[in-house]
Amino acid sequence: MGFGKKKVSYFYDEDVGNYHYGPQHPMKPHRVRMVHNLVVNYNLHEKMNVITPVRATLNDMTRCHTDEYIDFLHRVTPDTMEKFQPHQLKFNVGDDCPVFDGLYEFCSISAGGSIGAAQELNSGNAEIAVNWAGGLHHAKKREASGFCYVNDIALAALELLKYHQRVLYIDIDVHHGDGVEEFFYTTDRVMTCSFHKFGEYFPGTGHIKDTGIGVGKNYAVNVPLRDGINDENYESVFKPIISHIMQWFRPEAVILQCGTDSLAGDRLGCFNLSMRGHASCVRFLKSFKVPLICVGGGGYTVRNVARVWTYETGILNDEELDENLPYNDYLQYYGPDYKLNVLPNNMENHNSRPYLDATIAEIIENLRSLAFAPSVQMQPRPQDFTFEKKEEQKVATEEIMDERV
Repeated sequence: MGFGKKKVSYFYDEDVGNYHYGPQHPMKPHRVRMVHNLVVNYNLHEKMNVITPVRATLNDMTRCHTDEYIDFLHRVTPDTMEKFQPHQLKFNVGDDCPVFDGLYEFCSISAGGSIGAAQELNSGNAEIAVNWAGGLHHAKKREASGFCYVNDIALAALELLKYHQRVLYIDIDVHHGDGVEEFFYTTDRVMTCSFHKFGEYFPGTGHIKDTGIGVGKNYAVNVPLRDGINDENYESVFKPIISHIMQWFRPEAVILQCGTDSLAGDRLGCFNLSMRGHASCVRFLKSFKVPLICVGGGGYTVRNVARVWTYETGILNDEELDENLPYNDYLQYYGPDYKLNVLPNNMENHNSRPYLDATIAEIIENLRSLAFAPSVQMQPRPQDFTFEKKEEQKVATEEIMDERV
């Protein structure tokens, strides 16, 4: 166990900021490097187990995705794109999800961090684990979607299920967490709960009536919100719904996707949350003292992404950070005020009180139909992710490629 008494494990690979989706693309992996730089300059790294993730292998990723799709991600490069043109259409790789240099390595870092976070909770090494390079919630079993290629969250949830009967996934990104919901739509062991903009907005899913099917009926919770929701309104919806879920479902572990495109002023978002409003969700979840993984997600105004995830890292470590930003490598991004804060703006709020109250009432009524938290019969536990050595990974790659020939 050798980590001492630190309760937070924090995953960061220093290569993650090197990957680039393209000059006009809104997704900037560089933002994770900016977060880490602030975390270090606030001395938060001294309070946590800072871990370089073991990169996920082909076999690790095919726990959730098809062999054919992962094999494509592994082999396609900007230089070989022409050869893979039919595959690009099939796997939805193109404008939103471009082929870029190091695409597969980027996916393996993101997925490896979230799987590692789950292992930290499973082993008891940490009560809380953080992977800001994760949270890629749109990725599907056999295709990319919405800037996401490999669903690190689903991989982490599968790992948690080996030691925990029930896992709760919560999503506060402005976009619906459709990929994660789809993976677990038919099971009662993972409850998904997404708070998102609904109505003529990507990905177009997440209606309040979409609650799961079969055994998973009522184990998918969708909270459709409208443009301009503010801190007060968001909290008035988030707290009662999450309180009921914690009471009825009684999760043994929680994954919180902290997408920051729900912040005011996001390049692609349409909500009006401040830094403190967004972070209040993290604070509230932490208060339940259930093992917790926090992952990243959306967020396209990079200076605000860095501010908020740093602030939330502070909350997870019981640290209230100084509002005046410390000197850091990216100080020029934070002018003119150089403050650790994101303020709301004056956009119109289209969420009326009657609409929000009706939404809460309908969701809580659905939750009431869950008689009790589901339990799991004794069964052999699947093998832990082992993150094969590079030689073994090479053999696995060659085997998959041989099958394709």
